[in-house]
Amino acid sequence: MSAPERIPPRSVTATDLLSRGELTVRGRIREASNAVLFCAVAHDGERAECVYKPVAGERPLWDFPDGTLAQREVAAYEVSEALGWGLVPPTVLRDGPYGEGMCQRWIEASSDAELLALVDGEEPEPGWKAIGFADVGEGRTALLVHADDARLRRLAVFDAVINNADRKGGHLLPDADGRLYGIDHGVSFNAENKLRTLLWGWAGEPLTPEAVEALGALRAALEPGAPLALRLAELITPVEVDATLARVDALLATGKHPEPSGEWPAIPWPPV
Repeated sequence: MSAPERIPPRSVTATDLLSRGELTVRGRIREASNAVLFCAVAHDGERAECVYKPVAGERPLWDFPDGTLAQREVAAYEVSEALGWGLVPPTVLRDGPYGEGMCQRWIEASSDAELLALVDGEEPEPGWKAIGFADVGEGRTALLVHADDARLRRLAVFDAVINNADRKGGHLLPDADGRLYGIDHGVSFNAENKLRTLLWGWAGEPLTPEAVEALGALRAALEPGAPLALRLAELITPVEVDATLARVDALLATGKHPEPSGEWPAIPWPPV
C-alpha cells in the first residue's frame, strides 16, 4: 500500500473528511479477524486514506454485545482526545458502502522504531521494561520486553482507562514524524475488568505528573452531563460509562499504574 496522503489542516478537518467524504474501497486487510477495508476518502477537494470497518463484518463475541465494536472504537478516540494525548487516529462512525461502520484515518507505520523485543537473560537492559517470558520453541524461553518510552507509557494509562482487552504489538503504530498511535479498540469499555496488554512494564509504579493531570481533566469531562459523558452515552452502555469513570477514579486514588488482577489473562494471545 502506498504512503497516505496527509490531511491538510486548513479547510477540512480530519473528522469532517472521514465523516462526509466519499468512500472508495481499495482492498481488504485479510489478516484482521473482522472485516477491515482499506479505503480512499475524498471531500471538497481534500482526500486521504482510511480504514473502514462495517458493523456487518463484525464477528459475534461472547463477552461484548453484538454489533458494538465500531462504536467502541469511536469511544476510544473520544477518550484519547479528552486526555489530550492524541493516541488514536481520527475516528468516526458513519455510513459506508457496506452499511454503518467505523472509519479511521490510515496510519503508515514506520519500521525504524523498536518498541518490542525478545532478549536472553532474566532482566531487561536499561531503556527496556520486562513483560514476561515467552516460549520461543525447542524448549527455550526468552524475555519479552517493551521500550521504556513515554509514548508507550501514555498508552498504558489510556488502556487502563478504556479497559482495553487486546493491546497487541501489532496495534502500536509509530509514524515517520515520531508520533505513536494505538489502533483496534473494539474490545474495550467492558464493565468487567478485562485489561489485557503488552504494556505491563510500569505495573505498580507511580503515575507520572503528566498522567495525573490528564486523568484529572478526563475525570471532569466524564462528570454526568458533561459533553464527553453525553457523547460516550451514545456509543456504549450507561453501565460502561459509569465503569469508565470508576476506573479513572481508581487510578487517581492509587496514583499508580494498575497491576494484573489474576482474574483474566494479562497478556493477549498472540502477543504481536
